[in-house]
Amino acid sequence: MTDSPLLEVQGLSKSFHVPKGPNGNDRLRALDGVDLTLRKGETLGLVGESGCGKSTLARTLMLLERPDQGTVRFGGVDPFALRKSELLRWRRRVQMVFQDPYASLNPRLTTAQIIAEPWHTHRDLFRTSRERAARVRELLDLVGLRPGDADRYPQEFSGGQRQRIGIARALALGAEVVICDEPVSALDLSVQAQVLNLLNELQRALSVSYLFISHDLSVVRHVADRVAVMYLGRIVETGATKEIFENPRHPYTKALLSAAPSLRRADRENKQKILLKGELPSPLDPPSGCRFRTRCWQATDLCAETPPTSADPVSPGHTAECHHPLDARVSAAR
Repeated sequence: MTDSPLLEVQGLSKSFHVPKGPNGNDRLRALDGVDLTLRKGETLGLVGESGCGKSTLARTLMLLERPDQGTVRFGGVDPFALRKSELLRWRRRVQMVFQDPYASLNPRLTTAQIIAEPWHTHRDLFRTSRERAARVRELLDLVGLRPGDADRYPQEFSGGQRQRIGIARALALGAEVVICDEPVSALDLSVQAQVLNLLNELQRALSVSYLFISHDLSVVRHVADRVAVMYLGRIVETGATKEIFENPRHPYTKALLSAAPSLRRADRENKQKILLKGELPSPLDPPSGCRFRTRCWQATDLCAETPPTSADPVSPGHTAECHHPLDARVSAAR
Protein backbone atom coordinates (compact mmCIF):
# COMPACT_ATOMS: atom_id res chain seq x y z
CA MET A 1 0.00 0.00 0.00
CA THR A 2 1.35 3.44 -0.97
CA ASP A 3 0.80 6.77 0.79
CA SER A 4 -0.15 8.74 -2.33
CA PRO A 5 -3.92 8.75 -3.03
CA LEU A 6 -5.12 6.80 -6.04
CA LEU A 7 -8.68 8.11 -5.70
CA GLU A 8 -9.49 11.56 -4.30
CA VAL A 9 -13.01 12.86 -3.70
CA GLN A 10 -13.57 16.47 -2.59
CA GLY A 11 -16.83 18.23 -1.83
CA LEU A 12 -18.92 15.70 -3.75
CA SER A 13 -22.65 16.50 -3.73
CA LYS A 14 -25.58 14.81 -5.42
CA SER A 15 -29.29 15.55 -5.11
CA PHE A 16 -32.40 14.05 -6.69
CA HIS A 17 -35.70 15.60 -7.65
CA VAL A 18 -38.53 14.10 -5.57
CA PRO A 19 -42.12 15.05 -4.68
CA LYS A 20 -42.24 18.03 -2.33
CA GLY A 21 -41.91 17.26 1.36
CA PRO A 22 -43.72 18.97 4.27
CA ASN A 23 -41.27 21.89 4.10
CA GLY A 24 -41.83 22.39 0.36
CA ASN A 25 -38.38 21.10 -0.60
CA ASP A 26 -38.26 18.85 -3.66
CA ARG A 27 -34.51 18.13 -3.72
CA LEU A 28 -33.25 15.14 -1.77
CA ARG A 29 -29.57 15.66 -0.93
CA ALA A 30 -28.13 12.15 -1.01
CA LEU A 31 -24.52 13.41 -0.90
CA ASP A 32 -23.59 16.77 0.57
CA GLY A 33 -19.89 17.60 0.45
CA VAL A 34 -18.28 14.16 0.68
CA ASP A 35 -14.49 14.04 1.08
CA LEU A 36 -12.44 10.83 1.02
CA THR A 37 -9.24 9.31 -0.33
CA LEU A 38 -8.24 5.79 -1.31
CA ARG A 39 -4.64 4.67 -1.72
CA LYS A 40 -3.25 1.96 -3.97
CA GLY A 41 -3.51 -1.47 -2.35
CA GLU A 42 -5.74 -0.16 0.45
CA THR A 43 -9.17 -1.20 1.66
CA LEU A 44 -11.34 1.71 2.80
CA GLY A 45 -14.43 0.59 4.72
CA LEU A 46 -17.50 2.80 4.32
CA VAL A 47 -20.13 2.37 7.04
CA GLY A 48 -23.36 4.08 8.06
CA GLU A 49 -27.09 3.60 8.47
CA SER A 50 -29.34 2.64 5.55
CA GLY A 51 -30.17 5.70 3.48
CA CYS A 52 -27.08 7.69 4.44
CA GLY A 53 -25.78 7.83 0.84
CA LYS A 54 -23.32 4.93 0.61
CA SER A 55 -24.78 3.39 -2.55
CA THR A 56 -25.25 6.81 -4.18
CA LEU A 57 -21.57 7.48 -3.59
CA ALA A 58 -20.70 4.13 -5.19
CA ARG A 59 -22.89 4.84 -8.22
CA THR A 60 -21.34 8.29 -8.62
CA LEU A 61 -17.81 6.89 -8.48
CA MET A 62 -18.85 4.38 -11.14
CA LEU A 63 -20.04 7.33 -13.29
CA LEU A 64 -23.61 6.05 -13.19
CA GLU A 65 -24.59 9.37 -11.59
CA ARG A 66 -23.17 12.82 -12.34
CA PRO A 67 -22.50 14.94 -9.24
CA ASP A 68 -24.02 18.38 -8.76
CA GLN A 69 -20.79 19.72 -7.27
CA GLY A 70 -17.36 18.53 -6.20
CA THR A 71 -14.46 16.78 -7.86
CA VAL A 72 -13.29 13.22 -8.36
CA ARG A 73 -9.66 12.55 -9.22
CA PHE A 74 -8.42 9.10 -10.19
CA GLY A 75 -4.66 9.12 -10.58
CA GLY A 76 -4.98 12.88 -11.00
CA VAL A 77 -7.57 12.56 -13.80
CA ASP A 78 -11.16 13.82 -13.60
CA PRO A 79 -13.21 10.98 -15.16
CA PHE A 80 -16.25 13.24 -15.61
CA ALA A 81 -14.21 15.37 -18.03
CA LEU A 82 -13.31 12.43 -20.27
CA ARG A 83 -15.05 11.67 -23.54
CA LYS A 84 -15.46 8.65 -25.83
CA SER A 85 -12.30 6.54 -26.14
CA GLU A 86 -10.59 8.13 -23.11
CA LEU A 87 -13.65 7.47 -20.96
CA LEU A 88 -13.86 3.90 -22.22
CA ARG A 89 -10.24 3.24 -21.24
CA TRP A 90 -10.82 4.83 -17.84
CA ARG A 91 -13.77 2.55 -17.10
CA ARG A 92 -11.40 -0.41 -17.04
CA ARG A 93 -9.76 1.01 -13.93
CA VAL A 94 -12.85 1.02 -11.67
CA GLN A 95 -15.21 -1.95 -11.44
CA MET A 96 -17.87 -3.14 -9.00
CA VAL A 97 -18.92 -6.25 -7.08
CA PHE A 98 -22.63 -6.14 -6.29
CA GLN A 99 -24.54 -7.10 -3.18
CA ASP A 100 -26.80 -9.83 -4.58
CA PRO A 101 -24.93 -12.64 -6.36
CA TYR A 102 -28.27 -14.08 -7.46
CA ALA A 103 -29.51 -10.95 -9.26
CA SER A 104 -26.20 -9.59 -10.60
CA LEU A 105 -25.41 -12.50 -12.95
CA ASN A 106 -27.31 -13.07 -16.19
CA PRO A 107 -28.91 -16.56 -15.90
CA ARG A 108 -28.88 -16.98 -19.68
CA LEU A 109 -25.10 -16.71 -19.95
CA THR A 110 -22.48 -19.28 -18.99
CA THR A 111 -19.76 -18.39 -16.52
CA ALA A 112 -17.29 -17.89 -19.37
CA GLN A 113 -19.70 -15.57 -21.18
CA ILE A 114 -20.33 -13.54 -18.01
CA ILE A 115 -16.62 -13.04 -17.34
CA ALA A 116 -15.86 -12.30 -20.99
CA GLU A 117 -18.77 -9.92 -21.49
CA PRO A 118 -16.72 -6.75 -20.72
CA TRP A 119 -14.32 -7.69 -23.51
CA HIS A 120 -17.06 -7.22 -26.09
CA THR A 121 -16.86 -3.50 -25.29
CA HIS A 122 -13.09 -3.34 -24.69
CA ARG A 123 -12.18 -5.22 -27.83
CA ASP A 124 -8.53 -4.24 -27.95
CA LEU A 125 -7.62 -6.39 -24.92
CA PHE A 126 -7.65 -9.74 -26.76
CA ARG A 127 -7.32 -10.49 -30.44
CA THR A 128 -8.62 -14.07 -30.57
CA SER A 129 -11.24 -16.23 -28.88
CA ARG A 130 -8.42 -18.54 -27.78
CA GLU A 131 -6.81 -15.70 -25.83
CA ARG A 132 -10.14 -14.87 -24.21
CA ALA A 133 -10.76 -18.49 -23.23
CA ALA A 134 -7.29 -18.73 -21.69
CA ARG A 135 -7.87 -15.57 -19.67
CA VAL A 136 -11.24 -16.90 -18.46
CA ARG A 137 -9.47 -20.02 -17.15
CA GLU A 138 -6.88 -17.84 -15.40
CA LEU A 139 -9.56 -15.75 -13.72
CA LEU A 140 -11.52 -18.82 -12.62
CA ASP A 141 -8.38 -20.24 -11.04
CA LEU A 142 -7.66 -16.88 -9.43
CA VAL A 143 -11.02 -16.85 -7.62
CA GLY A 144 -10.92 -20.52 -6.64
CA LEU A 145 -13.17 -22.05 -9.30
CA ARG A 146 -12.40 -24.93 -11.68
CA PRO A 147 -11.81 -24.64 -15.44
CA GLY A 148 -14.84 -26.86 -16.02
CA ASP A 149 -17.06 -24.25 -14.35
CA ALA A 150 -16.67 -22.05 -17.42
CA ASP A 151 -19.50 -23.85 -19.22
CA ARG A 152 -21.93 -23.89 -16.30
CA TYR A 153 -24.76 -21.41 -15.68
CA PRO A 154 -25.19 -19.20 -12.55
CA GLN A 155 -28.14 -21.24 -11.24
CA GLU A 156 -25.82 -24.27 -10.96
CA PHE A 157 -23.67 -22.52 -8.33
CA SER A 158 -24.04 -21.67 -4.65
CA GLY A 159 -24.24 -18.05 -3.51
CA GLY A 160 -20.56 -17.95 -2.57
CA GLN A 161 -19.53 -19.40 -5.91
CA ARG A 162 -21.70 -16.87 -7.73
CA GLN A 163 -19.98 -14.06 -5.86
CA ARG A 164 -16.62 -15.48 -6.93
CA ILE A 165 -17.84 -15.22 -10.53
CA GLY A 166 -18.81 -11.59 -9.88
CA ILE A 167 -15.33 -10.91 -8.50
CA ALA A 168 -13.71 -12.54 -11.54
CA ARG A 169 -15.83 -10.35 -13.82
CA ALA A 170 -14.76 -7.23 -11.89
CA LEU A 171 -11.10 -8.20 -12.40
CA ALA A 172 -11.48 -9.12 -16.08
CA LEU A 173 -10.44 -5.64 -17.26
CA GLY A 174 -7.51 -5.32 -14.85
CA ALA A 175 -9.31 -2.96 -12.45
CA GLU A 176 -7.22 -0.93 -10.03
CA VAL A 177 -10.19 -0.06 -7.80
CA VAL A 178 -13.06 -2.42 -7.02
CA ILE A 179 -16.13 -0.99 -5.30
CA CYS A 180 -17.63 -3.73 -3.13
CA ASP A 181 -21.23 -2.82 -2.29
CA GLU A 182 -22.26 -5.11 0.59
CA PRO A 183 -20.55 -8.05 -1.19
CA VAL A 184 -21.13 -10.66 1.54
CA SER A 185 -24.39 -9.56 3.18
CA ALA A 186 -26.45 -12.09 1.18
CA LEU A 187 -24.17 -15.02 2.09
CA ASP A 188 -24.04 -17.45 5.00
CA LEU A 189 -21.46 -16.65 7.71
CA SER A 190 -19.08 -19.47 6.78
CA VAL A 191 -19.23 -18.45 3.11
CA GLN A 192 -18.72 -14.79 4.04
CA ALA A 193 -15.36 -15.68 5.58
CA GLN A 194 -14.28 -17.51 2.43
CA VAL A 195 -15.16 -14.59 0.16
CA LEU A 196 -13.49 -12.06 2.47
CA ASN A 197 -10.32 -14.16 2.58
CA LEU A 198 -10.40 -14.36 -1.21
CA LEU A 199 -10.64 -10.57 -1.48
CA ASN A 200 -7.63 -10.23 0.84
CA GLU A 201 -5.62 -12.74 -1.20
CA LEU A 202 -6.44 -10.96 -4.46
CA GLN A 203 -5.42 -7.64 -2.97
CA ARG A 204 -2.03 -8.99 -1.94
CA ALA A 205 -1.50 -10.57 -5.36
CA LEU A 206 -2.77 -7.72 -7.55
CA SER A 207 -2.38 -4.59 -5.35
CA VAL A 208 -6.01 -3.74 -6.10
CA SER A 209 -7.77 -1.16 -3.92
CA TYR A 210 -11.22 -1.72 -2.42
CA LEU A 211 -13.93 0.69 -1.39
CA PHE A 212 -15.76 -1.74 0.87
CA ILE A 213 -19.32 -0.67 1.67
CA SER A 214 -21.01 -2.52 4.51
CA HIS A 215 -23.38 -2.15 7.44
CA ASP A 216 -21.65 -5.06 9.23
CA LEU A 217 -19.01 -3.52 11.48
CA SER A 218 -17.38 -6.86 12.31
CA VAL A 219 -16.77 -7.48 8.60
CA VAL A 220 -15.33 -3.99 8.11
CA ARG A 221 -13.04 -4.45 11.11
CA HIS A 222 -11.72 -7.65 9.53
CA VAL A 223 -11.02 -6.35 6.03
CA ALA A 224 -10.46 -2.57 6.16
CA ASP A 225 -7.21 -0.64 6.59
CA ARG A 226 -9.12 2.58 7.19
CA VAL A 227 -12.77 3.36 7.92
CA ALA A 228 -14.99 6.26 6.81
CA VAL A 229 -18.22 6.76 8.75
CA MET A 230 -21.12 8.29 6.82
CA TYR A 231 -24.16 10.06 8.23
CA LEU A 232 -26.90 11.78 6.22
CA GLY A 233 -24.81 12.38 3.12
CA ARG A 234 -21.55 13.39 4.81
CA ILE A 235 -18.39 11.65 6.01
CA VAL A 236 -18.31 12.43 9.72
CA GLU A 237 -15.21 10.48 10.78
CA THR A 238 -12.25 8.79 9.12
CA GLY A 239 -9.22 7.01 10.51
CA ALA A 240 -7.27 3.78 10.75
CA THR A 241 -9.52 0.83 11.52
CA LYS A 242 -7.97 0.10 14.91
CA GLU A 243 -8.21 3.78 15.88
CA ILE A 244 -11.87 4.07 14.84
CA PHE A 245 -12.97 0.93 16.67
CA GLU A 246 -10.94 1.51 19.84
CA ASN A 247 -11.03 5.29 20.01
CA PRO A 248 -14.05 6.79 18.17
CA ARG A 249 -14.12 10.57 18.42
CA HIS A 250 -17.48 11.36 16.79
CA PRO A 251 -20.58 10.66 18.92
CA TYR A 252 -22.34 8.99 15.99
CA THR A 253 -19.45 6.56 15.50
CA LYS A 254 -19.51 5.77 19.21
CA ALA A 255 -23.25 5.05 19.07
CA LEU A 256 -22.86 2.96 15.93
CA LEU A 257 -20.15 0.82 17.51
CA SER A 258 -22.11 0.41 20.73
CA ALA A 259 -25.00 -1.14 18.78
CA ALA A 260 -22.80 -3.74 17.07
CA PRO A 261 -23.18 -7.27 18.48
CA SER A 262 -20.13 -9.00 19.93
CA LEU A 263 -19.36 -12.70 20.40
CA ARG A 264 -16.90 -12.11 23.25
CA ARG A 265 -18.41 -11.99 26.73
CA ALA A 266 -15.82 -9.47 27.97
CA ASP A 267 -16.71 -7.10 25.13
CA ARG A 268 -20.44 -7.44 25.86
CA GLU A 269 -19.97 -6.82 29.58
CA ASN A 270 -17.74 -3.78 29.11
CA LYS A 271 -19.84 -2.20 26.38
CA GLN A 272 -22.34 0.45 27.38
CA LYS A 273 -25.01 0.67 24.73
CA ILE A 274 -25.95 4.16 23.56
CA LEU A 275 -29.59 4.61 22.62
CA LEU A 276 -29.97 7.55 20.26
CA LYS A 277 -33.02 9.73 20.70
CA GLY A 278 -35.27 10.63 17.80
CA GLU A 279 -35.41 9.35 14.24
CA LEU A 280 -32.90 9.74 11.44
CA PRO A 281 -33.64 13.17 9.91
CA SER A 282 -34.86 13.35 6.33
CA PRO A 283 -32.33 14.31 3.63
CA LEU A 284 -35.13 16.50 2.30
CA ASP A 285 -34.87 18.66 5.41
CA PRO A 286 -31.57 18.09 7.26
CA PRO A 287 -30.99 19.90 10.56
CA SER A 288 -29.15 23.19 10.60
CA GLY A 289 -25.55 23.21 11.74
CA CYS A 290 -24.39 19.71 12.62
CA ARG A 291 -26.62 17.09 11.02
CA PHE A 292 -26.26 14.74 13.98
CA ARG A 293 -27.16 17.31 16.64
CA THR A 294 -30.84 16.29 16.90
CA ARG A 295 -29.76 12.85 18.16
CA CYS A 296 -26.54 13.78 19.96
CA TRP A 297 -26.19 13.82 23.75
CA GLN A 298 -23.37 16.39 23.52
CA ALA A 299 -25.11 18.95 21.31
CA THR A 300 -24.87 22.65 22.22
CA ASP A 301 -26.14 25.88 20.69
CA LEU A 302 -22.97 26.02 18.59
CA CYS A 303 -23.91 22.70 16.97
CA ALA A 304 -27.25 24.17 15.83
CA GLU A 305 -25.70 27.37 14.48
CA THR A 306 -22.50 26.32 12.69
CA PRO A 307 -21.75 23.25 10.57
CA PRO A 308 -18.63 21.49 11.90
CA THR A 309 -15.68 20.63 9.67
CA SER A 310 -12.98 17.99 9.82
CA ALA A 311 -10.18 20.27 8.63
CA ASP A 312 -8.15 19.78 11.83
CA PRO A 313 -7.35 16.11 12.65
CA VAL A 314 -8.17 15.02 16.20
CA SER A 315 -5.02 12.87 15.99
CA PRO A 316 -2.60 11.95 13.15
CA GLY A 317 -4.63 10.49 10.29
CA HIS A 318 -7.87 10.67 12.28
CA THR A 319 -10.56 13.28 11.54
CA ALA A 320 -13.97 13.86 13.12
CA GLU A 321 -16.54 16.35 11.88
CA CYS A 322 -17.61 17.48 15.33
CA HIS A 323 -17.48 20.67 17.44
CA HIS A 324 -17.02 18.57 20.59
CA PRO A 325 -15.07 15.41 19.67
CA LEU A 326 -15.08 12.77 22.36
CA ASP A 327 -12.14 12.63 24.75
CA ALA A 328 -9.61 10.12 23.50
CA ARG A 329 -9.12 8.63 26.95
CA VAL A 330 -12.66 8.62 28.29
CA SER A 331 -15.72 6.70 27.12
CA ALA A 332 -18.37 8.89 25.57
CA ALA A 333 -21.16 6.92 27.19
CA ARG A 334 -22.53 8.69 30.24
